[in-house]
Amino acid sequence: MKTLILIPSRLSAVRLPGKPLLKINGLSIISHVFKKAVESNIGEVFVAAEDQDIIDDIKKNGGQAILTGSHHKTGTDRIDEALRKLGRSDIELVMNLQGDEPLMNIEDIQNLHHQMIITKSKIGTLATNIKDKNLYDEQNVVKVETKERLENFRFPKALNFMRKSIIQTKNVYHHLGIYCYQVETLKSFVSLDQSQNEIKYKLEQLRALDNNININVCLANNSPIGLDTKEDFIAIKKIMEYKS
Repeated sequence: MKTLILIPSRLSAVRLPGKPLLKINGLSIISHVFKKAVESNIGEVFVAAEDQDIIDDIKKNGGQAILTGSHHKTGTDRIDEALRKLGRSDIELVMNLQGDEPLMNIEDIQNLHHQMIITKSKIGTLATNIKDKNLYDEQNVVKVETKERLENFRFPKALNFMRKSIIQTKNVYHHLGIYCYQVETLKSFVSLDQSQNEIKYKLEQLRALDNNININVCLANNSPIGLDTKEDFIAIKKIMEYKS
C-alpha cells in the first residue's frame, strides 16, 4: 500500500506562539519532526502549513512542504487540503503526525502503519499506558477507552475519547494524536459536519465515532512530551541536547 505522511503545522498556537520554529540543536521543532517522519520509512513526507515561514524553514532544511489555507478548524481539514493540492491518486493511506512532537517514537509509527495494512481499518491511532494517576484528571491529556485491553499486536476499537476519566474505568489509555486514515475515510470524515460532542469536548475524533466510523487503537510503547508550554520546550530541549 502506498502511504503519504502529512504533518499539519501553524505558528498561531495559543499557548506557545511560534513553537514550530523554536530551535533545538540548531534545527526547528518542525524540521526535527519532518526528519523523524522520513526515518520511519513508510512513505513520502510533506509538512502542510498555513505560514510561509514554516514552508521556507522546511525547504531550507531539505524537506517538502505545501502551503494551505488559514481557515481550517482542525489539523485533519488541513491535511485533506494538502492531499487535494498534491493531486496524488496513487495514495491509499495517509499518516497524520503531530508537528510539535519531536520525541515521537519511530517504531510506534511503524507499528500503527503495519496494523492499518494487515487489518484494513478505516482509521487507526496510538495510545499508551497511563503511569501517573494525576493524568486521569488532566484536561489537556486526552484519554481513550478501548473495547479490549491494549497490548502489543492488538488493534481494538475505541469506545470513547475524553478529557477527564474516572480512574476505575476499564481499558483507559493516554491518547496520542497520531492518526492513519484510509484515503476514502479521510475524505468522508472532512465532509461531515462537526458533531455536538466534538464541539462540546473539543475532540475531533468524536466526529468519527458519532458517525459510526470505527477508530482502532495501537499500543505505543513511548509517550512523547507534547510541546504546549515554555516548560515543555525546556524539558524537550534538555532531552534532545543530552541525546546528541
